Amino acid sequence: MATTIRNSSGEEIDYELLESDGRFSDWIVLLGHGVTGNRDRPVIADTAEALNQAGFTALAFSFSGNGKSEGAFNDSCVSKGVTDLEAVLNAVGDKKIAYIGHSMGAAIGVLTAAKSDKIQRMVSLAGMVNTKQFAQTEFGNETPNQGCMWEDEDCPLSQAFMDDLCQIVGTVIEKTDQVTAPWLLLHGSSDDVVLPQDSIDIKERLGDRVDHIIIEGADHSFNDHRHAQLDAVANWLIVNCG
Repeated sequence: MATTIRNSSGEEIDYELLESDGRFSDWIVLLGHGVTGNRDRPVIADTAEALNQAGFTALAFSFSGNGKSEGAFNDSCVSKGVTDLEAVLNAVGDKKIAYIGHSMGAAIGVLTAAKSDKIQRMVSLAGMVNTKQFAQTEFGNETPNQGCMWEDEDCPLSQAFMDDLCQIVGTVIEKTDQVTAPWLLLHGSSDDVVLPQDSIDIKERLGDRVDHIIIEGADHSFNDHRHAQLDAVANWLIVNCG
């Protein structure tokens, strides 16, 4: 694969590649994070490591404007994340591709998989689908271009981010119909950031076309339920990539 990955804006995408010549060496698992995150967040980094140990090559990356990737944080949004993921997909060569997205990264995965058959397996961790509801619930009391996300001054709340979440409302759930890859929805029952209903909405819409697992008591990032989260993801991929 290419050693440098750049999106359509020419911005370099920072990533870590964990290579494997194990039983799933013909696969590569891509991992994309959520809002304000990066590839080093435990829900991403720990999952990449666990899958690598299970025999998969794993590539965790930071969306543009996040972590060490180039670009402005203020420009980060779901729609731009799609172009980032497309750049990563184009860079990995002829391997079979599975994609794991956390939170916003899962919404990015839906929109990408709906128009690209390069994603052959997909896992949504606490996946966002009701984007407008998320914007209003989490940031409705902040003024875009003045406030910040979750009181983090390093993560200013941009009007572009809010507009994008509100403009694609309905689009993400509708695009799930076009996802043909085997797909796992994994959510924590105690997630108060992206509500478990988001995954339920997809399951009710697609039925047996998707697998749906709820981890009781787990929060948005599965912090105190990491082993259960890692086991669920690894076991599902092992079965579905075998």
